Amino acid sequence: MSAMSVIEQNVSKPSFCKSVPLGGSWNSKSMRIIPEELERSMPGALEHKVVFKVRWENSWLLWVQREKKDLFIDEEDWDEFVDDNRLAPNDILVFTHEDTMRFEVQIFKNGEKELMSAPPEAEPETKPLNPKPQETNTATASTSASASANGGTNSRVSQGCGNDKSPEQYLLNPKSAYFVKTVGKKNDVLYVRQPVIKKYGLKFGPVDSAINYYLPNGTEEAAVNKVYTGYPCFTGWGAICRAHKLQQGDTVVCELERSGDVVTAVRLHFVDK
Repeated sequence: MSAMSVIEQNVSKPSFCKSVPLGGSWNSKSMRIIPEELERSMPGALEHKVVFKVRWENSWLLWVQREKKDLFIDEEDWDEFVDDNRLAPNDILVFTHEDTMRFEVQIFKNGEKELMSAPPEAEPETKPLNPKPQETNTATASTSASASANGGTNSRVSQGCGNDKSPEQYLLNPKSAYFVKTVGKKNDVLYVRQPVIKKYGLKFGPVDSAINYYLPNGTEEAAVNKVYTGYPCFTGWGAICRAHKLQQGDTVVCELERSGDVVTAVRLHFVDK
């Protein structure tokens, strides 16, 4: 069944579709707008956040912001939804309102075949990490100059990190489960996404049970397990970002320590520091 057929059959529930115009991108601002007629049909229901649920039961919580008369989905949340679902320029999305702020989202590849299971996962956690330009320049300096500038100890870059250092090289235990986190605009909690959970067979403690962050400076920060919109996550991430002056776009390798399969701690490696 095509996207248009779904919309025609879904007359009993409010629905709308999104597709990318020629030469456009799913990441453009126009893709993030909530249709005005939909907003008018349910005043106030979509004012703060929406939840998108796809066929294979994954769901995303996306914050909504008003700009003048229009409602826009938060840029970071939308980009994450686009990336997680590997949306291509010819795809079509059909949004059907279920209740209050919840929508079922159907993804039609090339506008025709509906996606019924999670797309093949990309593996960003295994891509090379690129230090900031000034760090790369530091790596070209002599060892003695680097040691002097760092009080007699070489920086991470001068020890041979280079432009193509992989995440595995940061791990304390090479066999650890891990993922790579890029610091965003909103950093309240640290989520563990489904592809990572499936890859390593991760399990998590009960909601509100204790977990620790291990910081690069040797200190520990206590946190608790939470589950938001179906995703396991850990509190305290925002405080860590502020305390260590992590900026949007910074990269952190999150090494997961486990007892059996249960995650008990997150060891953080700041790539850009």
